[in-house]
Amino acid sequence: VQLQASGGGLVQAGGSLRLSCAASGESFGDYNMGWFRQAPGKEREFVAAISRKSDTTYFGNSVKGRFAISRDNAKNTVALQMNSLKLEDTAVYYCAARHYRRRGDYDRLSEYADWGQGTQVTVSS
Repeated sequence: VQLQASGGGLVQAGGSLRLSCAASGESFGDYNMGWFRQAPGKEREFVAAISRKSDTTYFGNSVKGRFAISRDNAKNTVALQMNSLKLEDTAVYYCAARHYRRRGDYDRLSEYADWGQGTQVTVSS
């Protein structure tokens, strides 16, 4: 599946931003979806994930209670709503797809075969 992330930008601390990821190609409904981020000089880290039927969501500890993830299988999109943004949320954000047959941990990068190109989120003071 091909992924295209969008919605990044510059936002002040405490503000909100909504990222979107559009999928094309194979059946979107066969994929659990995730968001990861990578700050300069740091490793890529897990942010959030959602099951293919939207019945289960997961969040990284640093974003719990501030971020929400959702998907629309009819439109082949997944969104990441980011609220109460902090300076440390600054990073390139990536959406990724994990086929539902994979049984590994949802927060492991290696479980995701397809990745979008990334969108920059910059939080300023």
